[in-house]
Amino acid sequence: MNPLVELHAFGQSFWYDNIRRDFLADGTVKSLIENDGMRGMTSNPTIFEKAIAGTNDYDAQIAELSAQGMDAEAIFEQLELTDIRAACDLFAPVFKEANGTDGFVSLEVSPYLAHDTEGTIRAARRLFAAVGRPNVMIKVPATKEGIPAIRALTGEGVNVNITLMFNMAHYEAVAHAYIDGLRDWVAKGGDPRKIVSVASFFVSRVDTIVDKQLAALGTPKATALLGKSAIASSRLVYRRYKEIFRDPKGEFADLAAKGATAQRVLWASTGTKNPAYSDTLYITELIGPDTISTITPATIEAFRDHGVVANTLESNLDEAKDVLDQLAELNIDFSALTEQLLVDGVAAFIKSFDSLMASISAKQEALVKG
Repeated sequence: MNPLVELHAFGQSFWYDNIRRDFLADGTVKSLIENDGMRGMTSNPTIFEKAIAGTNDYDAQIAELSAQGMDAEAIFEQLELTDIRAACDLFAPVFKEANGTDGFVSLEVSPYLAHDTEGTIRAARRLFAAVGRPNVMIKVPATKEGIPAIRALTGEGVNVNITLMFNMAHYEAVAHAYIDGLRDWVAKGGDPRKIVSVASFFVSRVDTIVDKQLAALGTPKATALLGKSAIASSRLVYRRYKEIFRDPKGEFADLAAKGATAQRVLWASTGTKNPAYSDTLYITELIGPDTISTITPATIEAFRDHGVVANTLESNLDEAKDVLDQLAELNIDFSALTEQLLVDGVAAFIKSFDSLMASISAKQEALVKG
């Protein structure tokens, strides 16, 4: 059986970590849904930069919008809205089959709003309404300023995909912001069954930054920990998810009784960056119920070819805690490193956004001259 399809039998959905207009139109996405069991899609500034700057698929719309006097940022918003609506329509059957709990497509607010709570709320509210599809999610980063925006948006009935989470503190803040927002929504008379949220926990980047510290130490103890930090921290986050959302006497229990949907953990950045590790490592080791794995096109091909499916997410939990304890014993500050990853993640998206704006401006100029 196709390993990608098998994931669903273990309670895990896989979402496409990619968006391109030609893939939406030529049957690529439709085939992934029908033949590989894909159940959602996510986007970000880097993904759109590659799609728009790297193809001519958007040129006609860029020319049309340029003729209307729009600048690069306004043009980009229209380009992404066109793609996101088309993607939402492709996933509408999945959304219906899953009773509104899967089949979502995500788009991100401008990375320049990462430290602007009110700006994030306004932009997310506007994008959610502009897409006009029930299966859209708005991505908000887990920055200090993003957390209150998550609560406010959830309290307004907006589906939120929280991104750039790298440690337990990020996860707990995000989970509680969602719960508090749901309570606000219910207090207004809102139906909690109408809101769905996911918490995107980034994986491979954790190993990249921690492994660099371990390699610098070069001791046998440090070497033995290479490639283990990301999976260990992810498994501990999943255990915390179960404590918060699945405990029948826990803090979410009253909302669950009203039909509220638990905020699933989504594994992001699952492509293997170190060629010494298995190309399916971050999929294979994080399979379990009530989770989502976002997978890049290259990793989809690899996992379809030789992926191994088993319920691995709750394996070796004692060892997972031990890995983080050993990092502390080696004076590696896991919390500080993962906070830096959040800072770096915002900066990387800003860089991609700037490059994207420059590409659209260059296309505008070329199209006008042409």
